This record gives sequence, C-alpha cells and structure tokens, in this order.
Amino acid sequence: MVKPDYPVTPAVRFLRDHKVPFKVHLYKYEEHGGTRVGAAELGLPEHVLIKTLVMQSDPKTVFLVLMHGDCEVSTRNLARFMGVKSVEPCEDRTAGRHTGYVFGGTSPFGTRSKLPVYVEKTIFDLPAILINGGKRGFLVEIDPRVLRDILPVTEVEVAVPGD
Repeated sequence: MVKPDYPVTPAVRFLRDHKVPFKVHLYKYEEHGGTRVGAAELGLPEHVLIKTLVMQSDPKTVFLVLMHGDCEVSTRNLARFMGVKSVEPCEDRTAGRHTGYVFGGTSPFGTRSKLPVYVEKTIFDLPAILINGGKRGFLVEIDPRVLRDILPVTEVEVAVPGD
C-alpha cells in the first residue's frame, strides 16, 4: 500500500469513513497568519478558505463556527440567534480538550467531542471550500454541501467584514 503524501489526521479518517472525496492542499504555516497566508500561498481568494472557530456560550457550552476566511463572526448576532447572553472564543486549552486539535490546526471533522456546528449560510453557495484537515498548514478541498450530510450543522447569518 502506498503511503499518502499528506498527514493522516482524525479529520482525514473521518472524511474517508464518510466517503467524502477531498483534494489536499499543503502550505507553509505561519504563526498568527490565518487564512490570509494560506490563500496567498495557494493563490486563492481568502473567501473560499473556511476557518474553524471554537467558541463557547455563557453557560460554557462549546461549539464550532465555520466562517469565510475574509470575515469575522458577530458574536452579538450569534448569541442573539442562539438565545444566550454571550458568545466568545474558547481559550486554546479548552478548545484543544474538546476538539483534540491545536490552535491553527482545528478541523470540524473528527473532533474528540461531538460538537454543534454553526455554518455561515453563504458558505453553501460556493462550488468548493478549503477547510483545515487537522494539522497546521494542511487544508482539504471539499464540496461545502457535504457538511450538511456529515456534521450536525445549523446555518447562520453572522458574518461581518474582516480586517
């Protein structure tokens, strides 16, 4: 058997188990570079790179938010949508404990705990997305519509323009 030339992470195993076709994209990870660096290295618009954000609501419920790389999450609008007092990003340690991934390498696939996933609605309008494959500098390209089939997703409209 030929060894793949990319990392076999829990995310990759999850995609394989769910028979999701994906294309691999590797790039040189840069600390705090975000989707801007990946998009520049791969020559793609930042809008198609989807970030996986680990967040929590006021009763300390942890969940994921999938957002376009060139946008931010309006935590106020998300809290209002969820019917909670507040929403904020998790600390790295809390995020790692729930997902099994390190900051900059978080994938929504193959997480340690089953987490609710909120997806910016316009992501489903794209023909393809690049999303973290479970390791820094490792993205998988998939059809965004499969997110509905393999994850417990809730569509939201909470994007605001990024910096």
